[in-house]
Parts: sequence; structure tokens; C-alpha cells
Amino acid sequence: MRSLLVYLKDYKKETILAPLFKMLEASFELFVPLVMAAVIDVGIAQQDRPYIVKMCLVLIALGIIGLVCSITAQYFSAKAASGFGTGVRHALFKHIQSFTFTEMDTLGSSTLITRMTSDVNQAQAGVNLVLRLFLRSPFIVFGAMIMAFTVDVKSAIVFVVVIPLLSLIVFGIMLITMPLYRKVQSNLDSVLLTTRENLAGARVIRAFNKEEDEKARFQKENETLTDAQKFVGRISGLMNPMTYIIVNGGIIALIYVGAIRVNIGDLTQGEVVALINYMSQILVELVKLANLIITVTKAVACGNRIESVMKIKPEMESGSLKWDVSAAGASSGGSNTPAVEFSHVSLTYKGAGAESLTDLSFRVEKGQTVGIIGGTGSGKSSLVNLIPRFYDATEGDVRIFGKNIREYDTESLRRHIGVVLQKAVLFKGTIEENLKWGNESATAQELEEALEISQSKEFVQAKAGQMGFYVEQGGRNLSGGQKQRLTIARALVRKPDILILDDSASALDFATDAALRSAIRGMKEQPTVFIVSQRAASIQYADQIIVLDDGEMAGIGTHAELLENCPAYQEIYYSQFPKEERATSVKPEDKNSGKEVRGDYPEETRGNLTREAEVNG
Repeated sequence: MRSLLVYLKDYKKETILAPLFKMLEASFELFVPLVMAAVIDVGIAQQDRPYIVKMCLVLIALGIIGLVCSITAQYFSAKAASGFGTGVRHALFKHIQSFTFTEMDTLGSSTLITRMTSDVNQAQAGVNLVLRLFLRSPFIVFGAMIMAFTVDVKSAIVFVVVIPLLSLIVFGIMLITMPLYRKVQSNLDSVLLTTRENLAGARVIRAFNKEEDEKARFQKENETLTDAQKFVGRISGLMNPMTYIIVNGGIIALIYVGAIRVNIGDLTQGEVVALINYMSQILVELVKLANLIITVTKAVACGNRIESVMKIKPEMESGSLKWDVSAAGASSGGSNTPAVEFSHVSLTYKGAGAESLTDLSFRVEKGQTVGIIGGTGSGKSSLVNLIPRFYDATEGDVRIFGKNIREYDTESLRRHIGVVLQKAVLFKGTIEENLKWGNESATAQELEEALEISQSKEFVQAKAGQMGFYVEQGGRNLSGGQKQRLTIARALVRKPDILILDDSASALDFATDAALRSAIRGMKEQPTVFIVSQRAASIQYADQIIVLDDGEMAGIGTHAELLENCPAYQEIYYSQFPKEERATSVKPEDKNSGKEVRGDYPEETRGNLTREAEVNG
């Protein structure tokens, strides 16, 4: 928590003035019992009405001055606390944005959301109360004791006994509850995770009729949180009654001692009332201090959770090499420099028991199209995630235009790579705003061109407002195919040197998929394209195809070469196109011949292949 206080540096004036004005208010409050004692001993005892009126005016003046000081202190403390919360929230969000996929996978989004919201709010409330009460309450407690000694030393001994007992209770409960509040916040993470999963997977839950199971699961998580809150609440709840017992016991002792000393003439009645008022002030302030301690305990626990995230350093360090210089040099250096090169690359995810990719080596020339295919879990996405440096290879080197990817400035690198991930993610806003994520300065013509290449133009023009059509959160008012095409368009707006399509056409029909690939091949920028797909038809015309099997390269080559000598590719291809019909399939060399598709395919397959041939022709 201590390291977070640096975010108060821009509010030094407020952090000084807030407690200062609170202590001024407390100073005026400490004079009130003495004025009351004077009213009783002088004004009432001598029936001096002008004196009583004068003392009442003094009390009113003390009250007004104290009120002004209190309001001023509240203003400064609220301003400093709000600024602190804003600074921590910005810093935490910025730090999270620097995380690689590894850190995000390890931490999980639910706990990061809790720390960005609930934890920051708790820490902000703690700073606010500390500035207002942390100095004021102890000041009044010890100030009241000192003022009691100025009234009567022997009676003030009661204060010397009461205050340490109260401190023992307050700080003892604080030490016990601090780790418990940390546990409460962890349980809140679990409840948030369950809630997010239920909201995100509502359709799946209903499809499998699992509503009751999920209700039971949520109830269990909620009861765990409730039990933890009740347990720590019971301990914290002991603070008020225990402090009341001790303080009221102190007041009884003061009345008893005071009565004896008034009877023998060592004390006046007004002085006894003043001592009791000082004890009552201590009671009120300790109740405030108890509430402060509870809030501060929560704030410290939450602050430590925030601090633990801030201390996590991303494993990936950005290089200093700018893409523009190196890529231009590579492009002019001739065809010997590949656009992408993997050299004995292996990848093991953090905490994984085995490698996800093992000893991959290949090179891709500028402008080539590479197809990546393999079974589920074979490492296709892991491979392409290494190119924009979402993960770093644990062994071997990944080179872009002849330079090790670790040498590139990460932001500069990703600015020239277009990535369309497996899950189509759109953001709340218009279609135009979503497309401009690829390039904020893109012109209307460039946006239209991207829509046309991605096969999105037709359905966008049919929408109300066209480019101004409002996309709801997560793109829930669009179909799966429409979302995928818009995410592809968003990547194309960037005009990337390297384009990665990670199974991003799975929701498209065969004809649209073929038209999309044909349009990408016809781009004047001629990007280097990586296509990850489960469909053999989607990658069979690639310049080279990489076949993965359990993280290892089972084969690399053209469609024809792999059909001859790669059993893994043959298994995938013939599972989609029956082996007995292979003689009638469209050969790669005939893709531009305009021939009709022959053979005894089922009608749907024959129609798809015919459209494929027509599009590529």
C-alpha cells in the first residue's frame, strides 16, 4: 500500500491542509469543556447572567469556526482522495495494458476487474478518512487527557488507565481483521468470476438446461463470501461495545472520584463536568477511530492487492528497433531476406507441463500466402501468436525481415501486423469507429476498400446508417459471419505488411470464404498472409502449407506435395473430401482454368467447389 501513496504527490497541498484544518477544529473543540466549566462555576454559581451570555457567544463562535475548519478539511481531503483514486486507476489500467498474454492468462480478468473497481474505491475511501481523522482523533484523545491534567491531576489518572486499554482493543482488532478483509476480497473475486461466466455463457447454460446447477454454484460462492464477511464483521463489531464499556466505566470512575473531591473542596462542580465532557469526547473520537481503523484495514488490504498487480513485471521487454527502418532495408536488400523466419522455435506456456510447439523451422517470403492446418490443440494459434509477439518463444528465434523479433519496438512491430483472432471482438460504437481501430486516420475510401475486400460491403450498405450503424457491446446485434468480416476489415484498414487470419472465416460459407481469399490475394500491397483454418479448401491454394500435429511440424509444402507425402495432411483432407473422389477434385494447377467441377460429389459439395473454381478463375 505504501508504494501507492506516490499518487498523492500532485496533491501535497491538500494532504497537508486537510489534517491541519481538522486539528484546528479539534483545538477549538477542546476548549468547549473549559468554557462550560466557567459557565457553571462562575455564571451559574454567581448568577451572573451577562457572563453566561458572553460565554454562550464564545461557544457559538467556537462552533462556527470549527464548522468552517471542518468543511474546509472535508473539501481538501475529498479532493486529494479523488485525485489519488484517479491516479491509481489510470496507473493500474496502463500497467495492465503492458501485460503480455502470459500475465493475463495467469491472473485472470475477473480479479483484475475487482482490483480496478472495488479495490481502488476502498483504497480511495481509506485515504479520505485518514486525511480527515487519522491525526484529529488521536489529537483529541491525547489532548483531552492533557486538558484533564490541567483541570485535576488525580482525576486525570483515570484517563491514563482508560486510553491504553482502548488502544489495545482498537489496534488488536485491526491486526486480527486485516488478513481477514484480504480473504473477503479474494472471495469477491470468485463471485465476480462466477457472475461473468454466467453472463457470458447464458445461452450455453440455457441450451444445456444448467440453470439450477449454476444457481447452486453461485449460491455456494455467495455463501462463502457472506460467511467470510459475517465472521470478520463480528470481530469488527466487538470494537464499539468494548470501547463503550471501557469509556463508560471511566466516566463512572470520574463521577465517583469527582464526587469525593468536590465534597472535600478540591474540585468544583464545573471541573467535574469538564472532566466528564473530556471523557465523552474521547468516547466519540474512539468510535470514529474504530470506524476509521475498519475502513483503513480494508483499504490497506485492497491497496496491497493493487500493489501486487503493479509489482508484476511483464516478462517481455520491448526492443528499440523501429520497423520502418529495418523493413525498408530488408525490402531493398533483395529476395534473400524472408518476411518471416522461424528457427528451431519451441514454446512452453507458463505453468504448462509440456511444450505447445516443438522445434519449428520454416521461412516465408514477402507476399507469400501460408496456410496452417492441423487438429484441435495442435498449436496453430500458438504459432501465429508468436509473430506479433503476443508470446515469446522459449527456445529458438523468430525473425521478421531478417531481424530478431525481440529487437523490434513492440508498438512499431504491431503497427505493421494485422491480426484477426479466433474470437471476433467488436466494440460498442459505430461500424466506422470499429474499423478505425486499424487506422485512426483512414479515409472513407480506405474504409470502403477494406469492406469490399472483406466481403462486408453488401451487408453494411443494407444496414440503417451504413457506416454509422451502431454496433452494440460485443457486436451482439450482428451475426457471427458479419462480425468476422468486420474484424477482417478492421485489420485490412491498417494495410499491414503481415496479415494473420486465425481461423477467422469459420462462420463464413464456402463461396464468401473463397471470395475473401481471392480479394486478399489481389491486394496491391501484397501482404504476407498467414491463414489458420480447419478447412483444407481454405488453404489448399496457399504458396506453402504448414501441417501441425501435437505442436510438431508434420509436413510443409504445397497442397499437391502434401497430398503425396504427408499422412497427417492426407487424413485431414480426405476427411473433408472422400478419398474415392480425389480423382475428380479440382487440381491446384487448374484453379485458373475455368473448368467445371466433375465427379460424383454430393450436390452441396459440388456447388461449393464450383464456386471456388469460379472465384479463383
